[in-house]
Amino acid sequence: MEVAHYIGVDVGTSSVRAAVVKQDGKIIAKASETIRIWNPDTNFYLQSSDDIWNAVTQVVKTVVDQSGVDKDFIHGIGFDATCSLVILDDEGKPVSVCPNDAKGSERMHTFNEQECDIIMWMDHRAEEEAKFINSTKHDALKCVGGQMSLEMQPPKLLWLKRNLPDSWTKACHFFDLPDFLTWKATQSTSRSLCSLVCKWSYHADNQGNQEWNQNFYKTIGLEDLLENDAAKIGTSVQSPGTPCGNGLCDSAAWAMGLKTGTPVGTSIVDAHSGVLGCVGCVPEGGPQVFPLPDIMSRMVLICGTSVCHMIMSQSPHFVPGVWGPYYSAILPGLYNAEGGQSAGGKLIDELIESHPAYSEAQKKANHLHKGKPGHIHECLNQWLNTYAQQEELPFVSHLARDYHIYPDFYGNRSPLADPTMKGMKCGMTLSVNLRDLAIQYLATVQALAYGTRHIIDEMKKAGHAVEVIYMCGGLSKNPLYVETHADVLGLPVILPCEEESVLVGSAVLGACASKDFGSIQDAMLSMCGEGKIISPSKSQAGFHDKKYRVFRKMVEDQYQYQEIMRID
Repeated sequence: MEVAHYIGVDVGTSSVRAAVVKQDGKIIAKASETIRIWNPDTNFYLQSSDDIWNAVTQVVKTVVDQSGVDKDFIHGIGFDATCSLVILDDEGKPVSVCPNDAKGSERMHTFNEQECDIIMWMDHRAEEEAKFINSTKHDALKCVGGQMSLEMQPPKLLWLKRNLPDSWTKACHFFDLPDFLTWKATQSTSRSLCSLVCKWSYHADNQGNQEWNQNFYKTIGLEDLLENDAAKIGTSVQSPGTPCGNGLCDSAAWAMGLKTGTPVGTSIVDAHSGVLGCVGCVPEGGPQVFPLPDIMSRMVLICGTSVCHMIMSQSPHFVPGVWGPYYSAILPGLYNAEGGQSAGGKLIDELIESHPAYSEAQKKANHLHKGKPGHIHECLNQWLNTYAQQEELPFVSHLARDYHIYPDFYGNRSPLADPTMKGMKCGMTLSVNLRDLAIQYLATVQALAYGTRHIIDEMKKAGHAVEVIYMCGGLSKNPLYVETHADVLGLPVILPCEEESVLVGSAVLGACASKDFGSIQDAMLSMCGEGKIISPSKSQAGFHDKKYRVFRKMVEDQYQYQEIMRID
């Protein structure tokens, strides 16, 4: 008898990925397609929903063909995506979000700006709108750590209303990108509780309340979105994994090479999909090797372009500078909180690629991989080991004992919730050789780990228990990143054997919608699989404690510099 399979689709910042996943969570085929990003001006990042949907259909068709699985045995499909904002007119066509002064600019010449209908999650145009919203001190802000991020949807919506009135008037649908995908797949305009609670200030709680926060939207000047039962932003709201519409519509099924009516799970934000795909993972060897704490003591780090720090709880914990608590946004009946770093992998790449020795390092990396493009992280890790041995240091980490980085080059998401924070470097010299590049890379990885420790410290103060770290995403494949976090946090890290946890998580949504499982929890526990344990090095605790003190001092110093330079 053929085994049921499910498709997971993940729309990330710069690519769409899809996988065919078995009931036990094993990925049997995966594929990816790049998607375009336009950056017409500083802080403006745009995408095209047409471009993304074309990539989605292509990558799903490719992965189904590669898998060899008959479409009769594809029992469901699920989608996750970044929390970007999609704007469409009454015919479902793109509405431009390109700033007026950038239209026709040289930076947009490769695309018609009218088709750029997505304000990306990392678009920071709405700084003034976020400041205004936060100045209201509305009770709704309690569930976003006391400060609404300019990466969330209300500031972006308010910017659009203030700055592009023609687009605002034309707009008929405002979708979070995950919900746009299920709409294209099924023609259902239902929204995901995950997207709305986490990014739109939709209210849900354990008392059975589930509704748009009317007073909040009126207070910030977006009351027109509440008209007609909030038709533009969502009248029907469903939990992740709930069957969406009547499954795949004819056009989507044809484009993907699947059957019309194939169940589609209500979508989820990409980081939250990572939680679904790995938090149920059990260590290799079973509980006798490593007894797991309960699910509320497991933090998941989704480590990609940015980094998200996710943890669930039975009761709400309000943490300054941390998003949440959000009710039932991942698993029914549980709250989740989300810390984050706006730049993770993006920061590492930026500091490597902007270094004078980068070209030399890339050439050496390519040579070491016998002409094939080599991942420079792997070579940097090797060089760091060599430098530590040559200098007779007890640990690689000690190479950066005098080099300190503060990593908020793109503002602080958590726990300071301060987009004005800047990056800092201390310990720079005139050296521009490979060793200097490697140490700067090491110090950057350490800085991201200290930022995670800062977030966890604040979560613990508010009542969260963090006993083990799960990791998924691109950076989880970097041993230096993983081991540094284990050592800095003093906690074991579990790495799922199936590396593509985000894709497994989106497949879990399709499995839940298929009704092959009794609940989303059942699907998750069946599909998360096993993981490897990375234990912390106790002998490095003292060193990292000292560097963490420097990290926290750099925060204090930056605020002091701001005060000194304040213009009266």
